[in-house]
Amino acid sequence: MTTPPHANRTTSDASRGNNSGNNSGNETGSQPPREGSTAEHPWPVRTVARKIADWIHRLGSVWVEGQVTQISARPGTGTAFLTLRDPAADVSMTVTCPAPLLREIEPPLREGARIVVFAKPTFYLGRGTLSLRASDIRPVGIGELLARIERLRRLLAAEGLFAPERKRRLPFLPKGIGLITGRASAAERDVLANARARWPAVCFQVVNTAVQGVQAVPQICRALSTLDKDPAIDVIVIARGGGSVEDLLPFSDEALCRAVAAARTPVVSAIGHEPDSPLLDHVADLRCSTPTDAGKRVVPDVREETERVHQLRDRARRALHGWVDTQCRLLDQLRSRPVLADPLGPIQRRADEVAVQVERGRRAVLATLTREQTALAAARARLTALGPTATLARGYSVVQFRDPAGNLRVLRSVSEIAEGAPLRIRVADGVAHATAERTDGDDR
Repeated sequence: MTTPPHANRTTSDASRGNNSGNNSGNETGSQPPREGSTAEHPWPVRTVARKIADWIHRLGSVWVEGQVTQISARPGTGTAFLTLRDPAADVSMTVTCPAPLLREIEPPLREGARIVVFAKPTFYLGRGTLSLRASDIRPVGIGELLARIERLRRLLAAEGLFAPERKRRLPFLPKGIGLITGRASAAERDVLANARARWPAVCFQVVNTAVQGVQAVPQICRALSTLDKDPAIDVIVIARGGGSVEDLLPFSDEALCRAVAAARTPVVSAIGHEPDSPLLDHVADLRCSTPTDAGKRVVPDVREETERVHQLRDRARRALHGWVDTQCRLLDQLRSRPVLADPLGPIQRRADEVAVQVERGRRAVLATLTREQTALAAARARLTALGPTATLARGYSVVQFRDPAGNLRVLRSVSEIAEGAPLRIRVADGVAHATAERTDGDDR
């Protein structure tokens, strides 16, 4: 928000009020209560109300900004009542002020106006209600509102809500279109009339809401949420006719802009006329200059699409005829070639080539097999000559004994066995078993 020209005075007054309230709270909170409340000795309502009032009355005056939602100033009364609402949240407070103070404001206040009040919180014992007692009321001017919108524009742009890459394309032919606009408004008629003139079968779901004033933003947000959850809606259009800067303020509201950015359904903004550019135009997926333009852009033109279909059919017909003519000419050329006079000749020549290649392959395979068989016989002979069987056949034998673990081992030294050890002697044609009677050393 833009700091009002009286910001310094506002800060100092609010600081004094808050400091006085905090100091009082610290002083009171540091002392134990003189009288405790129990279930047997509860406090009366008047005592609780008085204590609450004492705390609230210690608070200082503060500057408060909000939007006027209700004004009650009856003739002949000295006090006027206002309801001040937070533009960005569902929070409101009652403000009382002297009736002459309200009458002195030029131009007169009306519902929906933005104001800044200098007020002190007040608690009324009789009704147990909290309100603000205003001693100064200052309307927020157009320049101030425009400056705030510009600051909000920079904030949303920095967060990426205006980025082109996050904007979604509208479907070519939406099965359902949601329209949020004022009741029986010219914007509603323009959108419906132009859309149905272009595509008579288009289906609209119209939700009428306030499009200016304090109720506009909450109602539009609720309607947007309802349409966004409807699976039959492919596009949502928010439309309003032209108006003053104050009338179009709801469409630059931060809450509405963020709701549109969070919507899963593409949103079309059609607010005011071409020069009007609320923040909703930058956040929406498509910005239309007028409601009439929105009716033309959300659906295609049935006449244009019919003409396009006829053109595509003509192009397809010409392309198919051209392809058939080309294939017919190619077939005629194939018929006129000499090869077709003797269709079996090329096949026979290919068969002879295949037979030759088969014979060559057979001879190559036989040669390879003969060569490999010869090499295998030579390797077998070498293996037989070097193997233990051939050695045993020459009169040698292999003597084995069992180690303590019971495994057969080849006897390589007499020191490995003792007298009486069982032996296993393997010769070329079998195995013989023996017993060592004695063991002698090398007798060479």
